[in-house]
Amino acid sequence: MTQLTRPIDLLIEARWVIPVEPHGVVLEDHAVAIEGDRIAAILPIADAHATYEPRERVVLDEHALIPGLVNAHTHNPMTLMRGLADDLPLMRWLKEHIWPAEAKAIGPEFVRDGVELAIAEMLRGGTTCCSENYFFPDVQAATYRRLGFRAMVGLPIIEFPSAWASSSDEYFDKGLAVHDEFRGEALIGTSLAPHAPYTVGDASFERIRVLADQLDVPVHLHLHETLQEVEDSKRDHGARPFARMRALGLVNDHLIAVHMTQLTDAEIAACAEAGVSVAHCAESNLKLASGFCPAEKLRRAGVNLALGTDGCASNNDLDMFGEMRTAALLAKAVANDASALDAASTLRAATLGGAKALGWNERIGSLEPGKLADITAVRLDAIETQPMYDVISQLIYAAGRHQVSDVWIAGSHKLRDRELIDIDVAALRASARRWRERLAQSGD
Repeated sequence: MTQLTRPIDLLIEARWVIPVEPHGVVLEDHAVAIEGDRIAAILPIADAHATYEPRERVVLDEHALIPGLVNAHTHNPMTLMRGLADDLPLMRWLKEHIWPAEAKAIGPEFVRDGVELAIAEMLRGGTTCCSENYFFPDVQAATYRRLGFRAMVGLPIIEFPSAWASSSDEYFDKGLAVHDEFRGEALIGTSLAPHAPYTVGDASFERIRVLADQLDVPVHLHLHETLQEVEDSKRDHGARPFARMRALGLVNDHLIAVHMTQLTDAEIAACAEAGVSVAHCAESNLKLASGFCPAEKLRRAGVNLALGTDGCASNNDLDMFGEMRTAALLAKAVANDASALDAASTLRAATLGGAKALGWNERIGSLEPGKLADITAVRLDAIETQPMYDVISQLIYAAGRHQVSDVWIAGSHKLRDRELIDIDVAALRASARRWRERLAQSGD
């Protein structure tokens, strides 16, 4: 008796499928079956042919399929500030260049155009989700939704006025209105995004703790970014920033602690016990000489490790392939251990680790039946990735974002054979040039 095949929306056949969960597994000559926005099955190609009749079939016989990369810390409107003030330490960079430029340029149009440029760059680099931290979250969320990109949009909280809000109460009121507006959106989530311990007061942090519990949303916070931050906190508050956050009730499983370059063993153990996620931004920390996150110590302690690029003003790109390679190499030097942050663990941090930090690990971050079909295809037959001994090692140590061929978000094709779908690249270039002229003039 002939077995009937079942109709399905999409079948992606690949030389390798790397699901990330189970850890370190590589499935050769497998296919991912997609129904609607979700993964229906992962199975050998021959079995897929016998089981399904796809409405669309994509054959990628020199490629690896991986979960879409999750950029766990970004300031994507700042893509328009790429290269604006390079080779400066953090506080001088912020106070003398970035904050003054923002004061002159920031507004809904700047945020919209910066996010559009960032989305195009991220898609071309295999990133399908980001955790955003900037002003005008309403504009950000609307732009991500319009272009079909998955984003956790931070609701900014800071103690000084900006073009977005003029007082602490206004930051909270407007942020909560954005949360309410986008609640239930398939692609959009919100987090509370206090800037840093040195720009947010205790009263605001106490309010943030209560709201994070009530709304069940992450708290996205720059923390222990530099030694100066730690020393200033000891002088001003009589405690290290982490200890202050702990006393205020912020050290828990809602916290996405960004950077974390200055940590004691006791602080690492406390993060593990509390369920804190750390967003490690290796290249930004290196460029600003902020310090070294002890990534391997965190991982071995059981802390959830995620990777982020930070903003283009301090990196200067949104390249998660570059970030993975740098994070893996740096971890080995910091730990003085060549086995530290191995390739499979690095890929996990850039996918499932980021998803877990956002509270979305049941939806995305690995290729598993029932999860949303956020998928990146990487072509590996280039000279630069030959010969092939270990596909995961090749992805981390040899492949580059230019080898990303195809990207899907929730089963929707966003990048096809390196070509962006439904994004006007010429318009993006023209917009970037206009902002360059405006920002360059504002610095005169």
